Amino acid sequence: MADLSIPEGGFWPAPEIPQPNIYPMEWRVETGKLAAIYEKSKRTVWNPADLPWDGLDPGDFTAEQRLGIMYWFSVLANFDASGPAVFARATIQAFEKHEEDPVRKCFFSITRDEMNHEECCQRTIARLWPGGPLDWTPSTDLERAAHNNIGWLYHNGGRYWTGYSGAVGKYSLPVLFTSFMMGEMAASTLFRGMATGTDHPVFSEMFHRIGRDESRHLQICMTILENEWPGLTDDTRSLITRQLRAGFVFLSMILWEPPGGFWELPPYFLHNHRVLMDHARDAGLGVLSYEEQAENWRVAMARIRAIVERWGIEFPAIPELDIEGVEVDFLDPEDIIPVF
Repeated sequence: MADLSIPEGGFWPAPEIPQPNIYPMEWRVETGKLAAIYEKSKRTVWNPADLPWDGLDPGDFTAEQRLGIMYWFSVLANFDASGPAVFARATIQAFEKHEEDPVRKCFFSITRDEMNHEECCQRTIARLWPGGPLDWTPSTDLERAAHNNIGWLYHNGGRYWTGYSGAVGKYSLPVLFTSFMMGEMAASTLFRGMATGTDHPVFSEMFHRIGRDESRHLQICMTILENEWPGLTDDTRSLITRQLRAGFVFLSMILWEPPGGFWELPPYFLHNHRVLMDHARDAGLGVLSYEEQAENWRVAMARIRAIVERWGIEFPAIPELDIEGVEVDFLDPEDIIPVF
């Protein structure tokens, strides 16, 4: 074996690496609970291709019902299809900021889960409405309304992505994770309700699996926030209050109906949205009624409020649900961080 090369006067120190950077590599573990959640995520991996897709027969639905289901999954995709990119960006950020190893790994696990959720949207739409969401030519007034609504929906999704891309490096972990936490709380609420509401085996199994993932994502967010919330400044608390209002405004598109404050929509959008949702509901998808959706949102808001107020964070007013709190007047698109 050759001798080592030892320079006279000792080894030269490597240059210091400018930050943020993913180097130097390290695998620091400070939160054992997060490491355990990541291990659990590996044991519960599932494959959307294994769902009983042969049981989803387009012939079992009317054209209006198929369109309604496609529309609902297109709305969902506005959130779930952004999930992989959102958490991939957050994963890179966690590496660059040298967060502890379980934080990075949990982000990766969420990214993988969100890709599964996006695939469920993709497979359902491809089976029931080839070319959907937008690569098809409508031939009836209902089809034209659906196609136009989806176009407007994705216009707003693009605005969200632009805002998120600028925010992820600007905000601290408590702000980002409060936003993520709200999205995961909302998602677990939605899919729990739909899993019990649908009468179709494919959708029932799909929603149960997605709901289980979202509950684990919520557990990840809460564990990180328990580490990050102590010692919050008043400015950060105020920013979190705004984020909670922003989360309600953004997520209501899939959980209820879009309020003002972010969504740029034509005046006919909401009426046509309701008609198309009625067709999805009629198809047995498990879409809750307007009042059931509102009550689900109130329950989720109450849970979030109880969590944040323990840390001295004021809860925003949600006048749409008759929830009192701090007034938040204006939301810039760049204020919208939550992800589903």
